[in-house]
Amino acid sequence: MALYLVSTPIGNLEDITLRALRVLKEVNLIACEDTRHTRRLLDHFGINKPTISYHEHNEQARADELVQRLLAGESIAIVSDAGTPGISDPAYRIVTAAIEQDITVVPIPGAVALVTALTASGLSTDSFLFAGFPPHKKMARQAKLEELSGQRATLVFYEAPHRIRETLVDALEIFGDRQAAIARELTKLHEQFIRGNLSALVAHFDAHEPRGEIVLVIAGSGDDNLPPVTSGSITEQVELLMSAAGLSRNDAIKQAAKSRGLSKRDAYPNDAERERK
Repeated sequence: MALYLVSTPIGNLEDITLRALRVLKEVNLIACEDTRHTRRLLDHFGINKPTISYHEHNEQARADELVQRLLAGESIAIVSDAGTPGISDPAYRIVTAAIEQDITVVPIPGAVALVTALTASGLSTDSFLFAGFPPHKKMARQAKLEELSGQRATLVFYEAPHRIRETLVDALEIFGDRQAAIARELTKLHEQFIRGNLSALVAHFDAHEPRGEIVLVIAGSGDDNLPPVTSGSITEQVELLMSAAGLSRNDAIKQAAKSRGLSKRDAYPNDAERERK
């Protein structure tokens, strides 16, 4: 009797572990976020086990049912559609319910999109904070970003393609023009990394329709996480900050200068001269 949290591939099926395959073959039941999606994975590896749905809409009721089956002596695997159960996917309730009943919980590690994106982002990996999906509503999203603005750790988010540009614009306004990276369709055929300062990422999605599953990685507030920007002129960056984030010209100059490791005076000497007069 045990509850297994089985990590599954986030795209490429070769990323499943031998241990995960063995456990899926041995358990009595596999609880899935989407039984049809998991069935394709199981069929690919020749695994014929009964499945049951376990998702955000039935999580509480199903957790109680699964605990009773565990107490009756069955072993159950929890899987999400992709990655590690419990990371922005169902698993928390069944895990806490199992622990309360002294049922053994066994994690089977494997792929997780946030770590995959972070390690290849080019940003600091010494300390990071995973913030899940930002709120859908603009005011709530901005409030959440304000709350995170002082974090020195690298920030990692999941985001839907139809909201990524809005989130980037809000991040640009609240964080300034920090370095960031977009990881798209990780481990899949069209895997892509887009790296640059936030204003450059906004400009990218002005020109390209966002598609696929997206992880957004943003440098923390420490200056050591803000390498100088080398692409594009500072004038172009200032204009983009003004248009994309709605900053005043003065604030846009400050943000652009900071992102390049410059003082405002060094970035725009003529403006500094006028201010002294």
